[in-house]
Parts: sequence; structure tokens; C-alpha cells
Amino acid sequence: MTDLPAFADFGPAQLSAAVIATYLVVGEPFVGYVLHRRFEGRLRTDPAARRSFYRRLLVLEWGLAAVGLVVWVSASDVGAAQVGLVLPQRWPGPLSWLAIAALLALVLASTRALRSGALAGPPPEVLRRTRPGEARHAEPPGQATLALLPRSRSERHLFALVGVTAGVCEEWLYRGFFLAVVGALVPGLPTAGLVLVAAAGFGLAHAYQGLSGVLTTGVLGGVLAGLYLATGSLLLPVLLHAAIDLRFLLVPTSALPRAAG
Repeated sequence: MTDLPAFADFGPAQLSAAVIATYLVVGEPFVGYVLHRRFEGRLRTDPAARRSFYRRLLVLEWGLAAVGLVVWVSASDVGAAQVGLVLPQRWPGPLSWLAIAALLALVLASTRALRSGALAGPPPEVLRRTRPGEARHAEPPGQATLALLPRSRSERHLFALVGVTAGVCEEWLYRGFFLAVVGALVPGLPTAGLVLVAAAGFGLAHAYQGLSGVLTTGVLGGVLAGLYLATGSLLLPVLLHAAIDLRFLLVPTSALPRAAG
């Protein structure tokens, strides 16, 4: 398991580290929810809304990651290995490989469903139409995620940057930095506890996706945290995270709902 620091090791950066960690699990869910709702509102009238949202995500994620990096650099007694900024120190065990295999199977299944258009749901006019004596169609799950997916070539180029950014910045923030702070604040917390905390924090950060999105991303966050703690490095979680996000580029525009933009 990764050798996590003591809180005293953060030195003068203790307060800043605690504030950023708190923001990740308390502030980010709220900020993300508000930004996504505004984005969905702009989609109805602004053809450039998706590209603008991608650019905003890039600025926010790299900005927050940079702040976390500055705080870590300020904590001179917290080494690179204690936040995962090293090459893998060991191979993951059988349990980690099993969790990764199960995760990849789910990812492949969801990608096939997306490519087939099965998750797009009924067309928007059907969603809006309510006839006497007829139940209104419920919005299918995952619409918040589908709204984010690129349609045009320019959107796909930007989305590729967003996918790589998510892999790098979110792994640094929610696995490397966040777990170092949690481990420092709660000394002796077992690996299972760290994995659960990481899963909860990452799931809550995706509150804009609804309950199903929180649960799905929570499972992803737990698996990636387990992989990080098992190898002592963020490298494999970064590569896996980026690949999972970039798989959306395989979804053709024809399979996406018109209601999402």
C-alpha cells in the first residue's frame, strides 16, 4: 500500500490541503451541478454551448489541479511517492485485476449500448407529448452524460482534450492529493476505508448525473483508488481513466439523442 503522509508533514500547507480536500467532496458536487444545468439550458439556443462548456472544464480542471500541485510543493515533507507521482512500485494483486476486468466488461457493455442508440431513449417530441389518459414518458437515465458527448468534428477534438484532462487532473486530485490528505487526517485508516472514501468523493463530484451516475462513477473511483493504492502510482489509474472517457469518441452522432443538443 502507498505510504501516506502524516498531517504534520504538510507543514504550513495544512489548512490549504484540508480546504481543497473539503472542496472536492462538498463544493465540487454543487459547482458541477450548477454549471451542468446552465450548460443544458444553453444547449437549447446556443450551437456553441458544448464547445464553450468543454473549454470551461479544461480551465477549471487544470486550474484546480495546479492549485493542488502548489499546495503539495509547499508541503516539503510530503514526498512524490506519497501522492502517487512515481512509476508503479509493484504489480496489483489478483483482486485488483479482477476488479479491473469487471470494470472493463461494464465499460464495453455500456459502449456497445451507446453505439446502438439504445440509451438515447424516445425522440424529444415523444418526451414532451402527453395525451389524455396516456402516461408521460420518463426521461431515460444517463441523459446528463449523453448531453456532454460531442457531435461535430470540432467538438470531438475538444472532447479528446477533456478526456485526457480528466484522466490526469481527476486522478491527481481525487486519488493522489485527496487520499494523501484523508490518510493524514485519519491515521491508520485501512485500505478498504480509503477506497470507500475515494469512491464516495468521486461519486458525489458527479452529482449532476443523478443517482445512477453517482453510483457508477463511485464504483469507478473505488476501483481506480484500489489500483493506485495497490501499485503506489497514479500512472495506471490515469491511463485507465482517460481510456474510459475517450471511449465516448467511438459513439456515432446518429446514436445520440437530439434532445441532448
